Formats: sequence, structure tokens, C-alpha cells
Amino acid sequence: QVQLVESGGDSAQAGGSLRLSCTASVDSVNRYCFAWFRQTPGKEHEGVAVIDGAGYTNYADSVKGRFTISKDNAKTTVYLQMNSLKPEDTAMYFCAAVLYDPRASTLAGLYAPTFASRFPYWGRGTQVTVSS
Repeated sequence: QVQLVESGGDSAQAGGSLRLSCTASVDSVNRYCFAWFRQTPGKEHEGVAVIDGAGYTNYADSVKGRFTISKDNAKTTVYLQMNSLKPEDTAMYFCAAVLYDPRASTLAGLYAPTFASRFPYWGRGTQVTVSS
């Protein structure tokens, strides 16, 4: 069973930055695809960014150029650097993981409404609040 623990959520001003961390109980983050999702009350999980086992990434259009997903295998941690924050970035942010399969086209699935269902492992989330 993979356990994921998010941290780094906080309150920030519009235009500011935050870095979220997701520490995974795995031997190597390169064996997994990791994604960051966000959710606001009454809405489904929205895929924000994904990184596969080879290090390739994909982003939702709403965060391209502002957010960066990365990973540190030595620390078994995945990060989400969030710059130029906007009030609409306010949400609970979740880290999720699935075993890496190069044939699965996980990166391209970011835009599919069923993207969240591909991930069996989830953290409990960390709250990000951006004020104008």
C-alpha cells in the first residue's frame, strides 16, 4: 500500500508563490506516475499536473507557465511549485500515484474527465487559499 502525505499548503496573496510537497512511501518515485489534483466544494477533482516515471510532465491549461511539477527520487518526494498565484487557485490540493506504465499514455489523460480514476493511491490533501 502506497502512502502519500502532502504538505506546504498555506494562505498567500495573489501573485505570490507556494511549494507543495508530496512524500511517498515507495522505494523509487520513478516507478510511479504522480499527479496533483485540486478540488473545491461541490466539484470533482481537477487534474493540475502530472509527471511520469521517465520525468515527462503535462499541465492543465489553467496553470501552464505558472506551476511546475518535479520529483526528487532520493527523498521520494514530488513537488508542485506554484507561482503567480490567482484567487481561482484556491482549493484543496491532493497528490495521487499510480504504477508507471509507459504504454498507458497517462500524461495525455490529464484532460479526460476520468483522469482521477486512474490513480489508486491518494493523500489527504493540503489547503491552498489565495486572496486578492
